[in-house]
Amino acid sequence: MNSSVVIFPGSNCDRDMDVALKKFGFKNQMVWHDDQNIPKSDIIVLPGGFSYGDYLRCGSIASKSKIIKSVIEFANSGGLILGICNGFQILTETGLLPGILQQNKYLNFICKNVFVKVNDKNNKYFKNIKKDILELHIAHNEGNYFCSNEELKLLEDNNQIAVTYCNKMGLENDENNPNGAIKNIAGIFNKNKNVLGMMPHPERMVDAHLSGEDGSLFFENLLENLKWC
Repeated sequence: MNSSVVIFPGSNCDRDMDVALKKFGFKNQMVWHDDQNIPKSDIIVLPGGFSYGDYLRCGSIASKSKIIKSVIEFANSGGLILGICNGFQILTETGLLPGILQQNKYLNFICKNVFVKVNDKNNKYFKNIKKDILELHIAHNEGNYFCSNEELKLLEDNNQIAVTYCNKMGLENDENNPNGAIKNIAGIFNKNKNVLGMMPHPERMVDAHLSGEDGSLFFENLLENLKWC
């Protein structure tokens, strides 16, 4: 399977994502934000970081990069797009995903492991994944997901809420919501579920000696699902 990771000025998780994808069998290519075309890919990843220093709004300037036109065309053709952290923010700025990512509820940068619940498996990202609750890592200042009541209703009606913050037993409440996100939302799909944006970093949880391995389940499962497409 072929993947492409887009690098923006200020990206800092692009190499982590490259290592993770290659570890699980993807043939990955790095794509510069100023390029106009995406190489042949089965999935495009917009990685975490602080593109353009988070000026204006997180992801706002990156969403105007030359490469984004090809990213949007790829998504509209049914191609898989994965946005992690800043990549999620960029996807909302492009309009590929609804809502916005606001500053964290207590105005602090959060860097820690969290538990998230997989809410929908009827998609290529989570179909047949071996666990319903994953331990992943977050590192952000603007991860507080918000959307209008109308948008939230559509997300719920279409099962577009991909993952939600919880404890290790799956309990969702304010205590287990690290950033104040509406409905504990950690990640969402577009309506067709080929575009996924989420704040947690699976690429940081692929080595038991360094952090944990629940990210491995995500990448292994994704690759296996793509093989059967």
